[in-house]
Amino acid sequence: MQITEIYKSLQGESTYAGLVCVFVRLTGCNLRCVWCDSEYTFHGGRKMTLEEVLADVTRLSPGGGLVEITGGEPMLQEREVVSLMQRLLSDGYQVLLETSGERPLERVPKEVVKIVDVKCPGSGEGGTFREENLRILTKHDEIKFVLGSRADYEFSLDFVRRHDLVNTVNCVLFSPAFGKEATGARDSSHCLLDPQELAEWMIADDAPARLGLQLHKFIWDPALKGV
Repeated sequence: MQITEIYKSLQGESTYAGLVCVFVRLTGCNLRCVWCDSEYTFHGGRKMTLEEVLADVTRLSPGGGLVEITGGEPMLQEREVVSLMQRLLSDGYQVLLETSGERPLERVPKEVVKIVDVKCPGSGEGGTFREENLRILTKHDEIKFVLGSRADYEFSLDFVRRHDLVNTVNCVLFSPAFGKEATGARDSSHCLLDPQELAEWMIADDAPARLGLQLHKFIWDPALKGV
């Protein structure tokens, strides 16, 4: 499989935020979100065998732990990544999959926690989520909406209510988008939507969602890779 990087850090998003995690970042993405912060994954990387990837994960986190498969869009390499997830599970790891949900998810092992990033209109890739994937999601999976505006918030709120996501998945997350050129200051000044404003909207609407922030961008320089 084509791999951009494998590293150990803290999980920055989802209900697993703050936990030590090994990230396996695959190369390649078929979407072009306007605020994408991982454009370096679109091309390049290096070819690695399944055994080489597993060896790197074991070196970073021997004996188990949390592993996230991310990208890019990891499901573009479906055959290889499904085998990787199966092996990680059998070796005692807890596995998260970060995906846009644009690709079919039925072959993802049921034990894997799917964190699905449904694209909002402001991303430039609205409408790409494959709604058939909703029937695949379970009560241990999560759905995330990255928001850049009030219009994105309204879209997300409607989507959550229309599909009764509160009774479908473990957690729904609303997260303000970061500017993709963000660097330097480790604060909310880089957010395209003020987290305070988003919080106030959610409180006013009793939004059936959790406010999520990209924790790693407040700990390290937002432009830093491999964290």
